[in-house]
Amino acid sequence: MPDAELVLRSRRVVTSGGERPAAVAVAGGRITAVLPYDTAPPPGARAEDCGDDALLPGLVDTHVHVNDPGRTEWEGFATATRAAAAGGITTLIDMPLNSLPPTTDAEALAVKQAVARPRAHVDVGFWGGAIPGNAADLAPLYAAGVFGFKCFLSPSGVEEFPRLAGTDLERAAAEAARLGALLVVHAEDPDVLDGAPQVPGPGYAGFLASRPRAAENRAVARVVALAERHGTRVHVLHLSSADALPALAAARRAGLPVTAETCPHFLTLTAEEIPDGATEFKCCPPIREAGNRDLLWAGLADGTIDCVVSDHSPATAELKTGDFATAWGGISSLQLGLPAVWTEARRRGHGLADVARWMAAGPARLAGLTAKGVIEPGRDADFAVLDPDAAFTVDPAGLEHRNRVTAYAGRRLHGVVRATWLRGRRIHHGGVHTEPRGRLLGRTDRDERQQQA
Repeated sequence: MPDAELVLRSRRVVTSGGERPAAVAVAGGRITAVLPYDTAPPPGARAEDCGDDALLPGLVDTHVHVNDPGRTEWEGFATATRAAAAGGITTLIDMPLNSLPPTTDAEALAVKQAVARPRAHVDVGFWGGAIPGNAADLAPLYAAGVFGFKCFLSPSGVEEFPRLAGTDLERAAAEAARLGALLVVHAEDPDVLDGAPQVPGPGYAGFLASRPRAAENRAVARVVALAERHGTRVHVLHLSSADALPALAAARRAGLPVTAETCPHFLTLTAEEIPDGATEFKCCPPIREAGNRDLLWAGLADGTIDCVVSDHSPATAELKTGDFATAWGGISSLQLGLPAVWTEARRRGHGLADVARWMAAGPARLAGLTAKGVIEPGRDADFAVLDPDAAFTVDPAGLEHRNRVTAYAGRRLHGVVRATWLRGRRIHHGGVHTEPRGRLLGRTDRDERQQQA
Protein backbone atom coordinates (compact mmCIF):
# COMPACT_ATOMS: atom_id res chain seq x y z
CA MET A 1 0.00 0.00 0.00
CA PRO A 2 1.48 3.39 -0.98
CA ASP A 3 1.08 6.47 1.19
CA ALA A 4 -2.58 6.84 2.10
CA GLU A 5 -4.54 9.04 4.46
CA LEU A 6 -7.82 7.47 3.34
CA VAL A 7 -8.78 4.13 1.79
CA LEU A 8 -12.19 3.74 0.17
CA ARG A 9 -13.32 0.19 -0.52
CA SER A 10 -16.18 -0.98 -2.71
CA ARG A 11 -17.12 -4.23 -4.39
CA ARG A 12 -18.08 -2.10 -7.40
CA VAL A 13 -15.33 0.42 -8.12
CA VAL A 14 -16.03 1.88 -11.57
CA THR A 15 -12.82 2.43 -13.51
CA SER A 16 -12.15 2.99 -17.20
CA GLY A 17 -11.66 -0.77 -17.47
CA GLY A 18 -15.04 -1.62 -15.94
CA GLU A 19 -16.31 -2.52 -12.47
CA ARG A 20 -14.32 -4.52 -9.96
CA PRO A 21 -13.83 -4.91 -6.20
CA ALA A 22 -11.03 -2.56 -5.21
CA ALA A 23 -9.49 -0.39 -2.53
CA VAL A 24 -8.76 3.19 -3.60
CA ALA A 25 -5.94 4.88 -1.70
CA VAL A 26 -6.00 8.66 -1.27
CA ALA A 27 -3.38 11.11 -0.03
CA GLY A 28 -3.18 14.88 -0.38
CA GLY A 29 -6.55 14.96 -2.14
CA ARG A 30 -5.32 12.69 -4.97
CA ILE A 31 -5.73 9.02 -5.76
CA THR A 32 -2.43 7.26 -5.10
CA ALA A 33 -3.38 3.68 -6.01
CA VAL A 34 -6.22 1.38 -7.01
CA LEU A 35 -5.52 -1.93 -5.28
CA PRO A 36 -7.18 -5.29 -4.62
CA TYR A 37 -10.23 -5.03 -2.39
CA ASP A 38 -8.69 -6.82 0.60
CA THR A 39 -5.42 -4.81 0.69
CA ALA A 40 -4.79 -3.75 4.28
CA PRO A 41 -4.65 0.03 4.81
CA PRO A 42 -1.42 1.42 6.26
CA PRO A 43 -1.26 2.38 9.94
CA GLY A 44 -3.06 5.62 10.65
CA ALA A 45 -5.09 5.66 7.42
CA ARG A 46 -8.84 6.07 7.72
CA ALA A 47 -10.82 3.31 6.03
CA GLU A 48 -14.32 3.63 4.57
CA ASP A 49 -16.15 0.62 3.19
CA CYS A 50 -18.90 1.32 0.67
CA GLY A 51 -19.92 -2.34 0.58
CA ASP A 52 -22.03 -3.06 -2.46
CA ASP A 53 -22.60 0.60 -3.28
CA ALA A 54 -20.75 1.58 -6.44
CA LEU A 55 -17.82 3.97 -6.27
CA LEU A 56 -17.88 6.15 -9.41
CA PRO A 57 -15.60 9.02 -10.38
CA GLY A 58 -17.19 12.32 -9.45
CA LEU A 59 -19.28 13.50 -12.37
CA VAL A 60 -18.21 16.47 -14.48
CA ASP A 61 -20.97 18.70 -15.85
CA THR A 62 -19.70 21.12 -18.49
CA HIS A 63 -23.07 22.73 -19.25
CA VAL A 64 -24.63 24.54 -16.28
CA HIS A 65 -26.44 27.88 -16.11
CA VAL A 66 -25.89 29.16 -12.57
CA ASN A 67 -27.24 32.67 -13.41
CA ASP A 68 -25.20 34.29 -10.64
CA PRO A 69 -24.81 37.25 -10.25
CA GLY A 70 -27.76 39.14 -11.63
CA ARG A 71 -30.49 36.49 -11.80
CA THR A 72 -29.95 34.74 -8.50
CA GLU A 73 -33.70 34.43 -8.03
CA TRP A 74 -33.39 31.78 -10.77
CA GLU A 75 -30.43 29.94 -9.19
CA GLY A 76 -27.06 30.81 -7.63
CA PHE A 77 -23.70 29.25 -6.83
CA ALA A 78 -24.72 28.19 -3.32
CA THR A 79 -27.84 26.31 -4.41
CA ALA A 80 -26.51 25.03 -7.74
CA THR A 81 -23.37 23.54 -6.26
CA ARG A 82 -25.27 21.95 -3.37
CA ALA A 83 -27.59 20.35 -5.91
CA ALA A 84 -24.57 19.21 -7.92
CA ALA A 85 -23.00 17.58 -4.86
CA ALA A 86 -26.28 15.86 -4.01
CA GLY A 87 -26.30 14.45 -7.54
CA GLY A 88 -22.75 13.08 -7.48
CA ILE A 89 -21.29 15.98 -9.51
CA THR A 90 -17.94 17.24 -8.23
CA THR A 91 -17.05 19.66 -11.04
CA LEU A 92 -19.22 21.99 -13.10
CA ILE A 93 -18.51 24.61 -15.73
CA ASP A 94 -20.81 27.62 -15.75
CA MET A 95 -22.24 29.07 -18.93
CA PRO A 96 -21.60 32.76 -19.71
CA LEU A 97 -25.19 33.90 -20.16
CA ASN A 98 -28.22 34.51 -17.95
CA SER A 99 -25.92 36.08 -15.36
CA LEU A 100 -25.55 39.86 -15.28
CA PRO A 101 -23.08 40.84 -16.54
CA PRO A 102 -22.63 37.99 -19.01
CA THR A 103 -19.12 36.53 -19.11
CA THR A 104 -18.06 38.25 -22.32
CA ASP A 105 -14.92 40.02 -21.10
CA ALA A 106 -12.28 39.48 -18.44
CA GLU A 107 -13.80 42.05 -16.09
CA ALA A 108 -17.15 40.22 -16.08
CA LEU A 109 -15.36 36.94 -15.42
CA ALA A 110 -13.68 38.48 -12.37
CA VAL A 111 -17.07 39.58 -11.06
CA LYS A 112 -18.46 36.07 -11.44
CA GLN A 113 -15.41 34.48 -9.83
CA ALA A 114 -15.75 36.76 -6.82
CA VAL A 115 -19.36 35.69 -6.37
CA ALA A 116 -18.63 31.99 -6.82
CA ARG A 117 -15.51 31.73 -4.68
CA PRO A 118 -17.07 31.65 -1.18
CA ARG A 119 -20.19 29.73 -2.22
CA ALA A 120 -18.92 26.77 -4.27
CA HIS A 121 -19.57 23.33 -2.77
CA VAL A 122 -17.94 21.68 -5.81
CA ASP A 123 -15.15 22.74 -8.14
CA VAL A 124 -16.27 25.37 -10.64
CA GLY A 125 -14.93 26.56 -13.97
CA PHE A 126 -16.30 29.05 -16.49
CA TRP A 127 -17.03 29.37 -20.20
CA GLY A 128 -16.55 32.72 -21.86
CA GLY A 129 -19.07 34.16 -24.29
CA ALA A 130 -18.63 35.06 -27.96
CA ILE A 131 -21.11 37.73 -29.04
CA PRO A 132 -21.16 40.35 -31.81
CA GLY A 133 -18.34 42.84 -31.39
CA ASN A 134 -16.29 41.13 -28.68
CA ALA A 135 -13.69 39.28 -30.77
CA ALA A 136 -10.97 41.42 -29.18
CA ASP A 137 -12.10 40.31 -25.71
CA LEU A 138 -11.65 36.59 -26.39
CA ALA A 139 -7.89 36.42 -25.93
CA PRO A 140 -7.96 38.23 -22.53
CA LEU A 141 -10.83 35.98 -21.43
CA TYR A 142 -8.89 32.89 -22.43
CA ALA A 143 -5.79 34.14 -20.65
CA ALA A 144 -7.94 34.68 -17.55
CA GLY A 145 -8.84 30.99 -17.50
CA VAL A 146 -12.13 30.33 -19.30
CA PHE A 147 -12.38 26.88 -20.87
CA GLY A 148 -13.50 28.20 -24.24
CA PHE A 149 -16.27 30.29 -25.76
CA LYS A 150 -19.98 29.76 -26.15
CA CYS A 151 -22.02 31.25 -28.96
CA PHE A 152 -25.57 31.01 -30.27
CA LEU A 153 -26.50 30.66 -33.91
CA SER A 154 -30.13 31.50 -33.02
CA PRO A 155 -31.46 34.03 -30.47
CA SER A 156 -30.42 33.13 -26.93
CA GLY A 157 -33.55 34.38 -25.18
CA VAL A 158 -31.75 37.21 -23.34
CA GLU A 159 -30.98 40.49 -25.05
CA GLU A 160 -27.53 40.95 -23.49
CA PHE A 161 -26.23 37.82 -25.24
CA PRO A 162 -27.01 38.21 -28.98
CA ARG A 163 -26.51 35.45 -31.52
CA LEU A 164 -23.46 35.30 -33.77
CA ALA A 165 -23.87 35.49 -37.54
CA GLY A 166 -21.94 36.45 -40.65
CA THR A 167 -18.56 38.07 -40.15
CA ASP A 168 -18.94 38.05 -36.34
CA LEU A 169 -19.21 34.27 -36.36
CA GLU A 170 -16.26 33.93 -38.73
CA ARG A 171 -14.10 36.24 -36.59
CA ALA A 172 -14.96 34.34 -33.41
CA ALA A 173 -14.19 30.99 -35.03
CA ALA A 174 -10.89 32.27 -36.45
CA GLU A 175 -9.86 33.78 -33.11
CA ALA A 176 -10.77 30.59 -31.24
CA ALA A 177 -8.64 28.63 -33.72
CA ARG A 178 -5.73 31.04 -33.24
CA LEU A 179 -5.93 30.61 -29.47
CA GLY A 180 -6.44 26.85 -29.67
CA ALA A 181 -9.68 27.38 -27.79
CA LEU A 182 -12.89 25.38 -27.93
CA LEU A 183 -15.96 27.02 -29.48
CA VAL A 184 -19.15 25.52 -28.01
CA VAL A 185 -22.24 26.22 -30.08
CA HIS A 186 -25.99 26.35 -29.55
CA ALA A 187 -26.79 24.94 -32.95
CA GLU A 188 -30.23 25.89 -34.27
CA ASP A 189 -30.60 27.72 -37.56
CA PRO A 190 -32.55 31.00 -37.17
CA ASP A 191 -33.91 30.99 -40.72
CA VAL A 192 -35.46 27.55 -40.25
CA LEU A 193 -36.90 28.63 -36.91
CA ASP A 194 -38.36 31.79 -38.47
CA GLY A 195 -40.02 29.71 -41.18
CA ALA A 196 -41.50 27.14 -38.79
CA PRO A 197 -45.14 27.38 -37.69
CA GLN A 198 -45.64 29.39 -34.51
CA VAL A 199 -48.60 28.10 -32.51
CA PRO A 200 -48.91 29.82 -29.11
CA GLY A 201 -50.72 28.00 -26.37
CA PRO A 202 -50.46 25.00 -24.06
CA GLY A 203 -50.07 22.30 -26.72
CA TYR A 204 -46.68 20.58 -26.81
CA ALA A 205 -47.16 19.42 -30.40
CA GLY A 206 -47.30 23.04 -31.55
CA PHE A 207 -44.13 23.92 -29.68
CA LEU A 208 -42.31 20.89 -31.11
CA ALA A 209 -43.30 21.93 -34.63
CA SER A 210 -41.84 25.38 -33.96
CA ARG A 211 -38.35 23.90 -33.29
CA PRO A 212 -38.01 21.32 -36.10
CA ARG A 213 -35.13 18.93 -36.50
CA ALA A 214 -34.15 20.75 -39.67
CA ALA A 215 -33.07 23.76 -37.59
CA GLU A 216 -30.54 21.64 -35.73
CA ASN A 217 -29.48 19.67 -38.79
CA ARG A 218 -28.65 22.78 -40.83
CA ALA A 219 -26.89 24.45 -37.91
CA VAL A 220 -24.76 21.37 -37.23
CA ALA A 221 -23.70 21.43 -40.88
CA ARG A 222 -22.63 25.06 -40.40
CA VAL A 223 -20.64 24.15 -37.29
CA VAL A 224 -18.85 21.39 -39.18
CA ALA A 225 -18.08 23.86 -41.98
CA LEU A 226 -16.57 26.28 -39.45
CA ALA A 227 -14.24 23.55 -38.22
CA GLU A 228 -13.26 22.73 -41.79
CA ARG A 229 -12.76 26.35 -42.82
CA HIS A 230 -10.82 27.61 -39.81
CA GLY A 231 -9.50 24.50 -38.08
CA THR A 232 -11.49 25.54 -35.00
CA ARG A 233 -12.23 22.95 -32.33
CA VAL A 234 -16.02 23.07 -32.19
CA HIS A 235 -18.51 21.36 -29.91
CA VAL A 236 -22.24 20.97 -30.56
CA LEU A 237 -24.23 21.64 -27.41
CA HIS A 238 -27.35 19.75 -26.25
CA LEU A 239 -27.94 17.73 -29.42
CA SER A 240 -31.58 16.66 -29.64
CA SER A 241 -32.02 15.84 -33.35
CA ALA A 242 -30.75 12.36 -34.16
CA ASP A 243 -30.92 13.34 -37.84
CA ALA A 244 -27.68 15.29 -37.32
CA LEU A 245 -25.72 12.21 -36.22
CA PRO A 246 -24.59 11.17 -39.73
CA ALA A 247 -23.07 14.62 -40.34
CA LEU A 248 -21.22 14.46 -37.02
CA ALA A 249 -19.97 10.95 -37.74
CA ALA A 250 -18.79 12.01 -41.20
CA ALA A 251 -16.91 14.96 -39.69
CA ARG A 252 -15.13 12.59 -37.32
CA ARG A 253 -14.17 10.27 -40.16
CA ALA A 254 -12.76 13.26 -42.02
CA GLY A 255 -10.58 14.09 -39.02
CA LEU A 256 -12.31 17.36 -38.19
CA PRO A 257 -12.14 18.55 -34.55
CA VAL A 258 -15.90 18.26 -33.94
CA THR A 259 -17.54 16.87 -30.80
CA ALA A 260 -21.10 16.75 -29.47
CA GLU A 261 -23.07 16.29 -26.28
CA THR A 262 -26.60 15.38 -25.37
CA CYS A 263 -28.59 15.73 -22.14
CA PRO A 264 -30.45 13.51 -19.67
CA HIS A 265 -33.84 14.87 -20.74
CA PHE A 266 -33.27 13.95 -24.38
CA LEU A 267 -32.28 10.42 -23.35
CA THR A 268 -35.04 9.78 -20.82
CA LEU A 269 -38.12 11.85 -21.75
CA THR A 270 -40.23 11.78 -24.91
CA ALA A 271 -42.57 14.18 -26.68
CA GLU A 272 -45.40 11.64 -26.58
CA GLU A 273 -45.58 11.74 -22.77
CA ILE A 274 -45.62 15.54 -22.30
CA PRO A 275 -49.07 16.82 -21.29
CA ASP A 276 -50.45 20.05 -22.63
CA GLY A 277 -49.52 22.99 -20.44
CA ALA A 278 -46.58 21.14 -18.82
CA THR A 279 -43.99 23.79 -19.59
CA GLU A 280 -41.57 22.31 -17.07
CA PHE A 281 -40.66 20.12 -20.08
CA LYS A 282 -39.84 23.08 -22.33
CA CYS A 283 -36.26 23.42 -23.52
CA CYS A 284 -34.57 24.55 -26.72
CA PRO A 285 -33.88 22.49 -28.72
CA PRO A 286 -36.87 20.44 -27.61
CA ILE A 287 -37.50 16.96 -26.27
CA ARG A 288 -38.41 14.89 -29.33
CA GLU A 289 -40.16 11.63 -30.11
CA ALA A 290 -39.35 8.18 -28.70
CA GLY A 291 -37.86 6.98 -32.00
CA ASN A 292 -35.50 9.95 -32.03
CA ARG A 293 -34.50 9.13 -28.44
CA ASP A 294 -33.58 5.58 -29.49
CA LEU A 295 -31.27 6.94 -32.18
CA LEU A 296 -29.58 9.29 -29.70
CA TRP A 297 -28.83 6.28 -27.51
CA ALA A 298 -27.32 4.54 -30.52
CA GLY A 299 -25.16 7.60 -31.22
CA LEU A 300 -24.01 7.60 -27.62
CA ALA A 301 -23.19 3.91 -27.73
CA ASP A 302 -21.14 4.16 -30.93
CA GLY A 303 -19.20 7.25 -29.80
CA THR A 304 -20.70 9.81 -32.18
CA ILE A 305 -21.95 11.64 -29.09
CA ASP A 306 -19.09 12.28 -26.66
CA CYS A 307 -20.78 13.04 -23.38
CA VAL A 308 -23.96 13.63 -21.39
CA VAL A 309 -24.33 16.89 -19.45
CA SER A 310 -27.28 18.59 -17.83
CA ASP A 311 -27.83 21.94 -19.57
CA HIS A 312 -29.25 22.88 -16.18
CA SER A 313 -31.21 26.04 -17.01
CA PRO A 314 -33.53 27.02 -14.18
CA ALA A 315 -36.04 29.82 -13.81
CA THR A 316 -38.66 30.91 -11.33
CA ALA A 317 -42.04 29.22 -11.37
CA GLU A 318 -43.60 32.45 -12.67
CA LEU A 319 -41.56 32.19 -15.86
CA LYS A 320 -42.80 28.66 -16.49
CA THR A 321 -46.23 29.75 -17.69
CA GLY A 322 -48.68 27.30 -19.26
CA ASP A 323 -48.02 28.70 -22.75
CA PHE A 324 -45.14 26.93 -24.49
CA ALA A 325 -44.52 29.95 -26.71
CA THR A 326 -43.81 32.32 -23.83
CA ALA A 327 -42.56 30.07 -21.00
CA TRP A 328 -38.85 30.12 -20.21
CA GLY A 329 -37.06 27.23 -21.89
CA GLY A 330 -34.86 25.18 -19.61
CA ILE A 331 -34.84 22.01 -17.53
CA SER A 332 -33.34 21.81 -14.05
CA SER A 333 -31.59 18.49 -13.55
CA LEU A 334 -28.27 18.93 -11.72
CA GLN A 335 -29.38 16.73 -8.84
CA LEU A 336 -31.21 14.16 -10.97
CA GLY A 337 -29.08 13.63 -14.07
CA LEU A 338 -27.20 10.58 -12.79
CA PRO A 339 -30.24 8.56 -11.66
CA ALA A 340 -32.22 9.63 -14.74
CA VAL A 341 -29.53 8.45 -17.14
CA TRP A 342 -28.75 5.31 -15.11
CA THR A 343 -32.43 4.33 -15.02
CA GLU A 344 -32.68 4.36 -18.81
CA ALA A 345 -29.14 3.05 -19.39
CA ARG A 346 -29.68 -0.09 -17.32
CA ARG A 347 -32.97 -0.72 -19.11
CA ARG A 348 -31.05 -0.66 -22.38
CA GLY A 349 -28.30 -2.99 -21.20
CA HIS A 350 -25.58 -0.44 -20.43
CA GLY A 351 -23.43 -0.59 -17.29
CA LEU A 352 -22.13 1.91 -14.79
CA ALA A 353 -18.81 2.07 -16.64
CA ASP A 354 -20.69 3.42 -19.66
CA VAL A 355 -22.43 6.05 -17.53
CA ALA A 356 -19.11 7.08 -15.97
CA ARG A 357 -17.57 7.40 -19.43
CA TRP A 358 -20.42 9.60 -20.65
CA MET A 359 -20.90 11.75 -17.53
CA ALA A 360 -17.41 11.96 -16.00
CA ALA A 361 -14.56 11.00 -18.35
CA GLY A 362 -16.13 12.46 -21.51
CA PRO A 363 -16.91 15.93 -20.14
CA ALA A 364 -13.54 16.07 -18.36
CA ARG A 365 -11.77 15.26 -21.63
CA LEU A 366 -13.83 17.87 -23.48
CA ALA A 367 -12.76 20.61 -21.07
CA GLY A 368 -9.17 19.39 -20.71
CA LEU A 369 -9.64 18.62 -17.01
CA THR A 370 -6.80 16.14 -16.74
CA ALA A 371 -7.22 15.59 -12.98
CA LYS A 372 -10.92 14.76 -13.20
CA GLY A 373 -13.28 12.13 -14.54
CA VAL A 374 -11.55 8.78 -13.91
CA ILE A 375 -10.62 6.68 -10.90
CA GLU A 376 -6.90 6.14 -11.42
CA PRO A 377 -3.65 7.16 -9.69
CA GLY A 378 -2.82 10.84 -10.04
CA ARG A 379 -6.39 12.03 -10.46
CA ASP A 380 -8.31 14.08 -7.91
CA ALA A 381 -10.00 11.94 -5.28
CA ASP A 382 -13.49 12.93 -6.45
CA PHE A 383 -16.12 10.22 -6.03
CA ALA A 384 -19.84 9.57 -6.17
CA VAL A 385 -21.07 6.69 -4.01
CA LEU A 386 -24.16 5.30 -5.73
CA ASP A 387 -26.61 2.60 -4.70
CA PRO A 388 -27.49 1.54 -8.23
CA ASP A 389 -30.37 -0.72 -7.24
CA ALA A 390 -32.23 1.59 -4.86
CA ALA A 391 -35.22 3.36 -6.37
CA PHE A 392 -36.99 6.56 -5.43
CA THR A 393 -39.82 8.76 -6.65
CA VAL A 394 -38.78 12.32 -7.43
CA ASP A 395 -40.28 14.75 -4.92
CA PRO A 396 -39.51 18.36 -5.84
CA ALA A 397 -39.46 19.27 -2.13
CA GLY A 398 -36.31 17.18 -1.76
CA LEU A 399 -34.31 19.05 -4.39
CA GLU A 400 -31.52 21.49 -3.60
CA HIS A 401 -32.21 23.68 -6.65
CA ARG A 402 -33.40 27.15 -5.72
CA ASN A 403 -36.50 26.70 -7.88
CA ARG A 404 -37.87 23.19 -7.70
CA VAL A 405 -39.81 23.13 -10.93
CA THR A 406 -38.78 19.84 -12.53
CA ALA A 407 -39.78 17.70 -15.48
CA TYR A 408 -38.93 14.65 -13.37
CA ALA A 409 -41.54 15.26 -10.63
CA GLY A 410 -43.26 12.00 -9.70
CA ARG A 411 -40.91 9.95 -11.87
CA ARG A 412 -39.58 6.64 -10.49
CA LEU A 413 -35.79 6.50 -10.84
CA HIS A 414 -33.08 4.02 -9.95
CA GLY A 415 -29.79 5.07 -8.38
CA VAL A 416 -29.48 6.86 -5.05
CA VAL A 417 -26.38 8.97 -4.43
CA ARG A 418 -25.33 8.04 -0.90
CA ALA A 419 -22.27 10.30 -0.66
CA THR A 420 -20.05 12.62 -2.68
CA TRP A 421 -16.33 13.19 -2.10
CA LEU A 422 -14.25 16.12 -3.35
CA ARG A 423 -10.46 15.73 -3.27
CA GLY A 424 -10.67 13.10 -0.54
CA ARG A 425 -13.17 14.92 1.67
CA ARG A 426 -16.81 13.96 1.96
CA ILE A 427 -18.94 16.97 1.00
CA HIS A 428 -22.37 15.35 0.93
CA HIS A 429 -23.76 12.39 2.83
CA GLY A 430 -27.32 11.46 3.65
CA GLY A 431 -28.66 14.86 2.66
CA VAL A 432 -26.11 16.72 4.82
CA HIS A 433 -23.60 19.09 3.22
CA THR A 434 -20.31 20.39 4.56
CA GLU A 435 -19.27 24.02 4.31
CA PRO A 436 -18.30 25.10 0.76
CA ARG A 437 -14.98 23.53 -0.23
CA GLY A 438 -15.00 23.92 -3.99
CA ARG A 439 -12.19 25.58 -5.94
CA LEU A 440 -12.30 27.79 -9.00
CA LEU A 441 -10.66 25.95 -11.88
CA GLY A 442 -8.86 27.07 -15.00
CA ARG A 443 -8.12 25.19 -18.18
CA THR A 444 -5.12 23.32 -16.81
CA ASP A 445 -7.02 22.01 -13.78
CA ARG A 446 -5.25 24.34 -11.40
CA ASP A 447 -7.00 26.23 -8.63
CA GLU A 448 -6.85 30.01 -8.53
CA ARG A 449 -3.95 30.21 -6.09
CA GLN A 450 -1.80 27.97 -8.27
CA GLN A 451 -2.65 30.05 -11.34
CA GLN A 452 -1.59 33.23 -9.56
CA ALA A 453 1.64 31.77 -8.14
